[in-house]
Amino acid sequence: MLAIRLPETIETRLNLLAAETGRTKTELAREAISEYIDDLEDYYLAEARARKNRKTISLDEVERSLGL
Repeated sequence: MLAIRLPETIETRLNLLAAETGRTKTELAREAISEYIDDLEDYYLAEARARKNRKTISLDEVERSLGL
């Protein structure tokens, strides 16, 4: 079970879409989440892996290598 508060503008859009399509807000929200979660997973997992495997260079090292 998930309960969320939506900004008024999104709530209005969701209500209008539900009325126009004859679907429930729950159905529409479930579909939107299902469609978007794959992208979120890909993005956040890639970001986490990049941070984990990233070799960092300090500003001092960069300045030294550039002769600054």
